[in-house]
Amino acid sequence: MGIIRKEIHPAALNRIADQLRVLGHPARLAILQHIAAQSGCICTDLSRDIGLAQATVSQHLRVLKDAGIIKGSVDGNSICYCIDDEALRQLRGDFLELVGGLDTGADKQC
Repeated sequence: MGIIRKEIHPAALNRIADQLRVLGHPARLAILQHIAAQSGCICTDLSRDIGLAQATVSQHLRVLKDAGIIKGSVDGNSICYCIDDEALRQLRGDFLELVGGLDTGADKQC
């Protein structure tokens, strides 16, 4: 793939594309599922629970946090992570609006 020319697209489409790119990795989806299954923030060893190396989990957590999908707070000498519910609601709404606009309502033969 070449360079993405973000400046020619609306900011909302760039934001959705960036977040979907982050969610396009199965390990990140597994991490999100694991965090969502907990009752609040988690500080446990995700690498043990997910089955990935600690460095790999840390990298994925950083990407998810940078994208604003999860939040992290320091608790002693560990960081606790939870899903940013507002960011996820916004992404869900943006995605449903985008996909809904793609439906032509007609059965086409391609």
